Amino acid sequence: MERRESYNQLWWILLFVSVVLIILWLLQHKRASAVSSSQATSAISEKTSSDTNQTSNDTISSSSNDVYERYITVEAPLRFRGTDTDTGIEEAYQRVCYPAPAKQKAGEGSTNGYYIVHQGDVLSKIAWIFHIDMKTIMLMNNIQKKDALRVGQKLVLPLSQEMIEAFLTGTYEVKEDDTLLGITKRFGIDPKRFARENNIVNSADIYPGRIIILPFAHLKAVKKPKQKKHTYPKFIKRFGKHALRVTATAYTSHCGQTDSTPFLAAWNNRLRPGMKAIAVSRDLIWKYGLKNGTKIRISGLPGIYRVRDKMNKRYRRRIDIYMGTNRRKALRWGRRSVVIYW
Repeated sequence: MERRESYNQLWWILLFVSVVLIILWLLQHKRASAVSSSQATSAISEKTSSDTNQTSNDTISSSSNDVYERYITVEAPLRFRGTDTDTGIEEAYQRVCYPAPAKQKAGEGSTNGYYIVHQGDVLSKIAWIFHIDMKTIMLMNNIQKKDALRVGQKLVLPLSQEMIEAFLTGTYEVKEDDTLLGITKRFGIDPKRFARENNIVNSADIYPGRIIILPFAHLKAVKKPKQKKHTYPKFIKRFGKHALRVTATAYTSHCGQTDSTPFLAAWNNRLRPGMKAIAVSRDLIWKYGLKNGTKIRISGLPGIYRVRDKMNKRYRRRIDIYMGTNRRKALRWGRRSVVIYW
């Protein structure tokens, strides 16, 4: 009986120890779960805050990028890199969003210019010269259509002073980036006429600094030098302005050179020694009008000759000079090329 009681006490001790161990294990597990839950909560909160900050940063950066890239062309992209301070981004933002005003081209003046009224000027004429609506001139100068213009009065025009001078003088100095079509469109000129007046063949003929002519309708056309007319000798004016080179021979009133009636020519004209008469080939009669009685002048011979006879049908572009009865003179003349005038 005593031995059984000792075993019962041992079992009670083991049961108590196991219960204590279980309680300790439960406490330890509860504490560990509490710590892990608190860490998870803090991690979630940190992640949420970081996500929120990232979203806001992305929103700001995207909005700022949209603002920046709105002023940036695709061909020349620009990106801003952050620095320790935001001064770089602010300076870049100011530089892009508020660019410095562009420099004016050399020679460009203000938007409006002045025109001084001259004797005989009226509003319609001024509007026609400068290719401006007359109502625009009236509104800019507070004048009415019935108002008379005074000599020396300054009128404000919606053109630069340089363009006003170009309209008045008809000349223009080519600037950089000027083209033929750009100039003609600016001044309202026909491109073909503009190129013809300035002898422009290709784009290389338009270069900065060249003075070109603007062919405006209101400017008097440049008078071209008169071509010298061909002058004829005084004796030709009496018989016309015709000249022709022919072959000239000579004949006399002998039976061997004429027919049986040596002193009787065509058209029943009677010949006598010393008369200034010629015979012409038949083509000169019907083609050039050298009919009976036509007065002509022969180069190299003095005096005026008349057509009194005609030659055989076989001759072309030829004349025969009558030498009377002087056979030696006719032989000395022979056969020559001369110019006749009638």
